[in-house]
Amino acid sequence: MANPSIMPLKFVAEGGLDAAELEPRHAAWAASHGFVGQRGRLLALPDAKGDISGWLFGAGPGEGRSPFLAGLAAAALPEGVYALAGEYGDPTLSAIGFRLGAYRFDRYREARATATLMLPDAADAAEVERQVEAAALARDLINTPANDLGPDALEQVARDFVRRHGMDIRVIAGDDLLSANFPMIHAVGRASSQAPRLIDLAWGNPEHPKVTLVGKGVTFDTGGLDIKSAAGMLMMKKDMGGAANILGLAHAIVSAGPPIRLRVLLPVVENAIASASFRPGDVLRSRSGLGVEIGNTDAEGRLILADALALADEEAPDLLIDMATLTGAARVALGPELPALYSTDAALAAQTATLGASVEDPLWPMPLWTAYEGQLSSKIADINNTGTGGYAGSVIAALFLKRFVKKAGTWLHLDIFGWAPEARPGRPVGATDQGIRALYGLIRQRYGK
Repeated sequence: MANPSIMPLKFVAEGGLDAAELEPRHAAWAASHGFVGQRGRLLALPDAKGDISGWLFGAGPGEGRSPFLAGLAAAALPEGVYALAGEYGDPTLSAIGFRLGAYRFDRYREARATATLMLPDAADAAEVERQVEAAALARDLINTPANDLGPDALEQVARDFVRRHGMDIRVIAGDDLLSANFPMIHAVGRASSQAPRLIDLAWGNPEHPKVTLVGKGVTFDTGGLDIKSAAGMLMMKKDMGGAANILGLAHAIVSAGPPIRLRVLLPVVENAIASASFRPGDVLRSRSGLGVEIGNTDAEGRLILADALALADEEAPDLLIDMATLTGAARVALGPELPALYSTDAALAAQTATLGASVEDPLWPMPLWTAYEGQLSSKIADINNTGTGGYAGSVIAALFLKRFVKKAGTWLHLDIFGWAPEARPGRPVGATDQGIRALYGLIRQRYGK
């Protein structure tokens, strides 16, 4: 016997009302309201007493349908428990999409009740849970403002994370970064009242293939002495989106337990303005030994990543991945929905993009166009941190990072936005996960389990 407290949510393809096998009175009701399965449209179905007995949801045309389409329904439905029915597609992906569409960030306001889902019988419950938790972790961190998520608080998040997952942690902070040879992380973060630091997490059997994840953790970016405009600073709480998504990815990986040795490196700083700020024209000595001339203090993310990548590269991991909210140029080229993906292995980049497309986590492979390397030249140092031509900013940033990767088997770099300015299936407006599902799928496919 059906549970009357669980509302059926029936997906109807556009033009597929006749094939939906509705009760005659519900078919007539839908027709009278002009419901023909239009993408994203919800229609409540009445019972004999006039109460709501279920909902129709327009799935739109079959071609190009998002596997997370259920997320649109979750964002619009009233509080209640729902069961998917009809043409909703893959049960696991639909369940993930529904739950991510119902995501809310309520830390600073009264919590609002949301739609919840009874998992379809064929859904992989463990997979749904780990992927939803991974995305929610990234979103919660990005949404949290810098007054509550500075370098100190982000370190505490990492410490809580390792306790939960049985990982090891090492933190190098403040002037200890200099003695440990992380001069660029120190220089970028030294002007803040909260010390810069490198957070180093490890999990798994050291004998297994080494996979290292690096995430840019700029908890707030003023631009430094090359100060951003007021409008440009408004969303800079999200400049630690790389670190947030890397932690989300690490959660999914460790929860699944593939046979790898996982290392997570988070260079964490606030790019503040004070008498100790690093300056345009300064030359910083990097961990790798390269001298880096500062062309712009607002190109700070690549500096802290360079020191962390150099450390990661020293042990020649089989796979080295970094994620960063790195350049506005990537957004100009590809928009907020489509992160730029760079790799030393073009075939692997294409494989990752294909995996992402299948799980509503799009990525777009971009070229490491070596002809542009000359734009990073400096008259007084080995390299400048910004390009000289004003073009191809995301490519130039990727080429800069590539100079610090020598020994890794394969390197992947994701230039992400971490924010949804408009609602999409499974992605409400605000902080969002990017790259987690695609990279998680790649690691599972590459290393098993």
